[in-house]
Amino acid sequence: MAAPRPARPAGSPVRCAMTKWGDRPHWTYEALWLGCDEHGDWVGVPRGTRFTRPGHTFVGPNEQVVLVPRPADGDPTAWSLATFHGPGAGSLPPLGGVPVALYVDVTTPATWDGGTLRAVDLDLDVLAGDDGRVLVDDEDEFDEHRVALGYPDEVVEAARAGCAAVLAAVRGGHPPYDGAHRRWLDALAALTASGAP
Repeated sequence: MAAPRPARPAGSPVRCAMTKWGDRPHWTYEALWLGCDEHGDWVGVPRGTRFTRPGHTFVGPNEQVVLVPRPADGDPTAWSLATFHGPGAGSLPPLGGVPVALYVDVTTPATWDGGTLRAVDLDLDVLAGDDGRVLVDDEDEFDEHRVALGYPDEVVEAARAGCAAVLAAVRGGHPPYDGAHRRWLDALAALTASGAP
């Protein structure tokens, strides 16, 4: 059962701690609690945020908001964390130089541990570019890791189902991939303009 979301005012610090299967460290970064809606919990990542993982660090060039889906019985999209990018996003090789609009990590259902958001990254990603193109990335990494790291069969099935459900929702423009994130980008911009930590 997922831990409850933090009961904190907007702008409170949140630590995002991702791992790979087997408790291997992955990306960590600091963010800000924004609030929640019918889609789940939202955290903001201000421009200039430092993302770190073993052997690599980068600084985010733009504002981003992350949706933590609200777990629901039988909803495969709970196996994801969606990052919506504001203006100024970088590009990724799979998108051929087109700025990233959306980056959805397929993960185990995220949990709250106090003010820390935790999830296990399961390699598969759904990407959308500013040009409207949508694709799945890192299927080869998933196939390699499910064997090398020993993903249980039920995790493999859930990850594939989650990826397929998110892909269909993004391509169809279904909520929350219908612009629902824009109010949260505005909320993040207001917080950073006010000097929130």
